[in-house]
Amino acid sequence: MKRLMMALALVVACSTPGMAHKFEKDGITIKHPWTRATAPGAAVGVGYLTITNAGKEPDTMTGGTFEGAGAVEIHEMKMDGDKMMMRQLKDGLEIKPGETVKFSPGGYHLMFIGLKTPIAQGPNVKGSLTFKKAGTIDVTYKVESIGAMTSGDGDHGDMKMDGTMKMDGSDMKHDHAQ
Repeated sequence: MKRLMMALALVVACSTPGMAHKFEKDGITIKHPWTRATAPGAAVGVGYLTITNAGKEPDTMTGGTFEGAGAVEIHEMKMDGDKMMMRQLKDGLEIKPGETVKFSPGGYHLMFIGLKTPIAQGPNVKGSLTFKKAGTIDVTYKVESIGAMTSGDGDHGDMKMDGTMKMDGSDMKHDHAQ
């Protein structure tokens, strides 16, 4: 009986998704901010999250902070012909009422510029996001492994797990079937 209880406890522990977390203010919800660990000497890091605007007015994210970084910039990656291009959104990113915007590899993301120390896997890192109307929203980033393509929270959003790795909001495709 004791072995059965231990086995059940192990199954439950292994099947429970990691801690998803969210931050809310004035109709803006930030869901599961996460980043990747960086190699020693790296000058930049990257951040991902999901933003939902449940308000009645659009709001624009203009930047933020990340503990240990000199600046936070909003970037977008998208295909331009046959090339993947990255650009900074200097005027910020508008989130319309009722809209959810996912920041993920191959699409929108945050760039943490001028890292003073490497981002270490494991400990969470404090930061904030700044919006024109909602103001500053304090967040905590979960730090995943260097090569992580999704967060370990068990929420893979709209990523298809069928071998194509096609992600919502991205033209990125990787097909092992060929």
